[in-house]
Amino acid sequence: MRGWTILAASALLSACVSVVPSSSPTVRPAPTPPGAVTSAALAGIQRGPEIAGLGFSGSDASGALAGFRESCPKLLARTDQSGLTQREDWRPACEAATGWPLGDASRFFSSYFEPVRIGDGAAFATGYFEPEIRGSRTRAPGYDVPVYKMPPELERAWPDDMPESERTGRPPLGRYDASGKFVPFYERSEIVAGALANRGLEIAWAADPVEFFFLQIQGSGLLRLPDGSLMRIGYAGQNGREYVGIGGVMRERGLLGDGPGKYSGSMQGIMQYIRENPAEGEALMNLNKSWIFFRELDTDGPLGALEVPVRGQSSVAVDPKFVPLGAPVFLDLDRNEADGLWIAQDTGGAIKGANRFDTFWGNGEQARRIAGGMSGRGQAIVLLPRGTTARLQNR
Repeated sequence: MRGWTILAASALLSACVSVVPSSSPTVRPAPTPPGAVTSAALAGIQRGPEIAGLGFSGSDASGALAGFRESCPKLLARTDQSGLTQREDWRPACEAATGWPLGDASRFFSSYFEPVRIGDGAAFATGYFEPEIRGSRTRAPGYDVPVYKMPPELERAWPDDMPESERTGRPPLGRYDASGKFVPFYERSEIVAGALANRGLEIAWAADPVEFFFLQIQGSGLLRLPDGSLMRIGYAGQNGREYVGIGGVMRERGLLGDGPGKYSGSMQGIMQYIRENPAEGEALMNLNKSWIFFRELDTDGPLGALEVPVRGQSSVAVDPKFVPLGAPVFLDLDRNEADGLWIAQDTGGAIKGANRFDTFWGNGEQARRIAGGMSGRGQAIVLLPRGTTARLQNR
């Protein structure tokens, strides 16, 4: 669901994982160059504190159990990119979850899971939400911002001038031009200028380009149609171009912070700057070359990377190379509203590395406010199926 979410499996998953007591420093399998820690297998894991002592509430646990239950069909059918678990590791917990009473959810997690820290467990968490903006299924006065579906010419291939020795991993996204040469796909500024116009790719039209820009960053959203009904749209793909966080650019330019002429670093503050400075704001948005394509959804919530609906205050986006999708995660942060038990059901372009999380808050004004200002640091505990760490230790 979060824009630009598709991640390739790490080639390093076969590396052994070090499991050490929580009072010991993290042990990594071997020294690696800076930036080479690309999976939990290389980051190492530590045993965490007992689950019963984590202190999450009963309502928190029941929401997490409901989310875990929804995740189980995918858990039992997919490969864990982190290298920590195998499909069958999840079966006992998934079978038990089917009939487990939500009112006794805390005991479920204590019974079927064991706590670990990935690396040092030092967590950083942001927030996202499902925005609601004005839109229309057809173009009409006041609805001029196209919401595009995936263009058929967007595909993956190796450029002809790329040496064979450099062709590793997945081929890049792009298109073939009129001469038959594979080139990068259109970037945001080109699409805004009409590169895809008048081709029947529009599934809807938005009223506000600024609101739609931020909906693209969230990766899904609701369109409030003129008749008052809602149309849910979800992530269908991305143009393959670079994502640039415009908040970071504004910070580098000295536009964010306290004092006269400064703007808040929250989503709301960034939007205020763009609206008060239209020309500069449009140029700023176009620095982010990424463009998200959408599809209409008929689900009761936006779909995450696990292909199940994400739930407000229960679902969290992770880097699947470090946290298995579907795994419960306990966060203890300096932002108390984000403390508690979450289920890893999504990914995101900016969610990279061990202990990087993006908490989902649902929709509505409160969700928008909390997610827009969420920035928390603390500790993360990942819950793995019982017996997993013993197997990892004996590899």
